[in-house]
Amino acid sequence: MTTQHQPVDAGGGTALLTEPPTQDPRPADTVVAGRSPARMAWKRIRRDKVTMAALVATLLFIAIALLAPVLTALTSWGPITPDNKAINPDTGNFPYGSLGGISAQHLLGVEPGTGYDLFARIVYGLRTSLYVGFASAVLSTAVGVVAGLAAGYFGGWVDSLLSRVMDVMLAFPQLLFIIALTPVIQNALQTNTHGGTDENLRLLVLVLNIAVFAWAYTARLVRGQVLSLREREFVDAARLMSAGRRHILFRQLLPNLWAPILISFALAVPQNITTEAALSYLGVGVIPPNPDWGALLSDASQFFLQDPMYLFVPGVLLLLLVLALNLLGDGVRDALDPRARRG
Repeated sequence: MTTQHQPVDAGGGTALLTEPPTQDPRPADTVVAGRSPARMAWKRIRRDKVTMAALVATLLFIAIALLAPVLTALTSWGPITPDNKAINPDTGNFPYGSLGGISAQHLLGVEPGTGYDLFARIVYGLRTSLYVGFASAVLSTAVGVVAGLAAGYFGGWVDSLLSRVMDVMLAFPQLLFIIALTPVIQNALQTNTHGGTDENLRLLVLVLNIAVFAWAYTARLVRGQVLSLREREFVDAARLMSAGRRHILFRQLLPNLWAPILISFALAVPQNITTEAALSYLGVGVIPPNPDWGALLSDASQFFLQDPMYLFVPGVLLLLLVLALNLLGDGVRDALDPRARRG
């Protein structure tokens, strides 16, 4: 509100009457604490009910995966322990009863033909999906950050070379090349001489293959941010103080990139989980009898008409997991970059 001034005569002169200044109601010794970007982002996330629901659902899925041995002990059936008494040989080894053999012993029923407990295989399959999704996202994000930092900061032939490599990687049909390379790489690294399959090696190959084709997205994002930040005053000040390249890259530039890096990571996890499920569905991912949601969907598609619950349960859970992670990633993006908030 504009302060009103009124001229008055005071002994032949003119004086101005002004309103008294507004006093701060807080005590003089009150300390006003600033809020960090992380606290401001967390405050925005807490205000977003959809993001909070997605966060709770994600934490619930992670807790179920971590507690898989405890949860399956309640039913006394492991993921690779068949229950031959739960399937009826007279009906083609389909489960007894309705709804896929759901009972007190088998909370989600059993697999037709094998008798595996579906609850145990889903819980342990969740472990596989989360492991591949998070591990490949961590690896691809790390490689992408280093490549993006180098390309954006050094420029010149380094930027040209890395940018061309990024373009090539982004142009690859990711799923087709992973399908072709996974068996080849595993056979080259196979150390089991007894003709079996090393499941840990199989998961490692999956993680590496997914990460190899995913790092370019993060690298392109980081490169664009670094091209803008390297011309800022704090970088020029560091150069004037004779700071080395390592100091500028990892102490000056990298701390200012945590927001786009976190956004990229949050959106990469559900994409990697979907890729892993697709690979297992096509038979080049996790190999039975080791549990995996993609392999479950592949097997269940053969028995959809006779036992629809076998397909419905893992399909809905995979949908909920990917949906929760996607919504969480969108919420993190909106919280860290309010200007990009959806309309």
